[in-house]
Amino acid sequence: MLQGLARFVVRRRVAVLLLALVAIAGAGAYGGGVATKLSSGGFDDPASQSVAARALLTERFGAGEPNVVLLVTAKRGAVDGTAATMAGSALTEALRKEPGVATAVSYWSLGRPAPLRSNDGRQALVLARIAGTDDVVAAAMKRLSPRYTRSDSEVDVRVGGQAEVFRQVSSTVENDLKRAEGFAIPITMVLLVIVFGSFVAASLPLAIGAIAVLGTLAVLRVLLSVTDVSIFSLNLTTALGMGLAIDYSLFVVSRYREELRAGRTVEAAVIESVRTAGRTVLFSALTVAASLAALLVFPLYFLRSFAYAGIAVVALATFGAVVVLPALLAVLGPRVDSGRLWRPRKAQVDLPNGFWHRVATAVMRRPVGIATGIIALLLLLGAPFLGVRFGLPDDRVLPSKTSSHQVQQEIRHGFTSHEADALNVVSASADASSTSDVTAYAERLSLLPDVSRVDALTGSYAGGNQVAPPSPASAGFSAKGQRGTWLSVIPKVEPMSPAGERLAKAVRTAPSPWQDVVVGGPSASLVDSKAAIFGQLPLAAAIIVLVTFVVLFMMTGSVLVPAKALVLNVLSLTATFGAMVWIFQEGHLAGVLDFTAVGSIDTSIPILMFCIAFGLSMDYEVFLLSRIKEEYDRTGDNTASVALGLERTGRIVTAAAALLAVVFASFATSGITFIKMMGVGLTLAVLMDATLVRGALVPAFMRLAGNGNWWAPAPLRRFHNRFGFREATQGVPALADDAALRQGAFDR
Repeated sequence: MLQGLARFVVRRRVAVLLLALVAIAGAGAYGGGVATKLSSGGFDDPASQSVAARALLTERFGAGEPNVVLLVTAKRGAVDGTAATMAGSALTEALRKEPGVATAVSYWSLGRPAPLRSNDGRQALVLARIAGTDDVVAAAMKRLSPRYTRSDSEVDVRVGGQAEVFRQVSSTVENDLKRAEGFAIPITMVLLVIVFGSFVAASLPLAIGAIAVLGTLAVLRVLLSVTDVSIFSLNLTTALGMGLAIDYSLFVVSRYREELRAGRTVEAAVIESVRTAGRTVLFSALTVAASLAALLVFPLYFLRSFAYAGIAVVALATFGAVVVLPALLAVLGPRVDSGRLWRPRKAQVDLPNGFWHRVATAVMRRPVGIATGIIALLLLLGAPFLGVRFGLPDDRVLPSKTSSHQVQQEIRHGFTSHEADALNVVSASADASSTSDVTAYAERLSLLPDVSRVDALTGSYAGGNQVAPPSPASAGFSAKGQRGTWLSVIPKVEPMSPAGERLAKAVRTAPSPWQDVVVGGPSASLVDSKAAIFGQLPLAAAIIVLVTFVVLFMMTGSVLVPAKALVLNVLSLTATFGAMVWIFQEGHLAGVLDFTAVGSIDTSIPILMFCIAFGLSMDYEVFLLSRIKEEYDRTGDNTASVALGLERTGRIVTAAAALLAVVFASFATSGITFIKMMGVGLTLAVLMDATLVRGALVPAFMRLAGNGNWWAPAPLRRFHNRFGFREATQGVPALADDAALRQGAFDR
């Protein structure tokens, strides 16, 4: 199939390139503005109790969690002064009349409740809710935020709340992408020239990367018509698009150069490169796509968006590597080495003198000691992950200089309760006229540990007693003309914390007079998100393990090699996850990396990092195993095959990993903490996998297993003999091939 495809591409090279150019231009024009249409949410399970509570509040009661907070600071005296009162009341009324604002209340409009005033009396809060979808809220905040960020002779007003945080997150992500590209592209281009040794060859991965990235932007634009897509998927689109383009181009171009040196014509070299390296690229793409596809089982569209972007990137990068790149090589011919920075060294005949061959041989002389030492090191580095604590992102994912971060920090430290973080307890069947049930339930909830106050139809309660009678605002706790009521439980504790989770669970398990009670709010969302992620985790892991095992078995005919690959890949990630807890949860490098440590990490990020890093690890595993298996089929010598396979791929894998690490390291410049964490974590994972795992653990384990590496039960062996994938040498001259390999993948 690949030979036929390659022959077609070679014959129609100009037409293929023209069609690709038109398609990329169209994709860029269609998908170029997609960033402004993507959402910054997606951290909730749409089938969860917290989302049901939110929907019921909006639809039946016209209420909901406040998503806009104005922090009003009196410039002279306290917020109870005449001038501050007039300014605060006018501000509340003006915000209430804004288009799109469903409700707006404040310290002054609610009768001066103490929780809405700061401990020093100089600040007070205005709470509002913008109704509608994430896009509607974002559009409204883009208009309202600059209008209500103001300062006059009496008060200073700053904007916070979830809606403002999400707005600033979206703008930060767009700026981050520009900064990351400005950081990564020049460095990557310099490294590509060094690795490829010529300016022409170095430009090829950029062309394939453009296909992958621009094509994926167009795919995301199409998906927006049928589902929500997270703006954070753009980070993966850029990084993985460039990373895979570099990986795949390295292998195809290096094989093409080998075939030219072996005496083949340009056309024959292109065809042979697609048949051999292209086959490896397809296997690699399948394993990477399978790892990312596992994200589709999670209900959070934040995670699903990375699957959409990742699968599209993998497919388009693969298309570019096996269709567009061969057409470019066929047009360029020997000119692929134009602009060489140095002349190739003369080939030598002593292949064992190669660096990676010597490394593999040294490892295989002492496999037990080396493997034991490295495994102990990885487990030691991974130990901090045993103390991981999960949370959801809030304003502190933004840089500390961001206005919404500063506002929320002042509220966090200056106010005794969390008015904007209340738990909403909703019942659609409650008879609101039965005030005794409402009162008894509110009193019971107010007795729970860490509850500051409970507001209900019948008044406000604290410590089991009524502390305030019903006010005009209390009417909002019942549905006009319908059954139902709801209660607001204001916590004393940080909602995105273990204490906040315990409170949400306690409210849900407290005896209720009604059977259909649902509980929402930030703490409840955290509980539900963790349940949704961890509930689907076994299925996601099963998909990754099954597909990876099957792909590697079909390629190698072995059951031990795929099992070894799975174990080593998981082992290599332990150190990365330990580092993430040590750096980001415990905050040891908070000053260096410029982020705010909150004592937890976002629940979604380890899952996301595992799927991406595991897929990339299998990417390198496939490249290495393909050459080891090719040599083992030719000689039957396991030890020599491992050493030769590592020599043939070591330089390429190392170069690819270094280039990919530069791309991921650019994420560390992000202003969003969990994007920064992804960048640091994936950089560590890629470098560790390409060095310790590929250079030491793989040779050690394969030496210990010996010829058992290639064992399979008789039924599976017969199945592989009939349906498995093999790579014939097609008569490539061994001497010429080895001579090219002895020079390394890229001549210096």
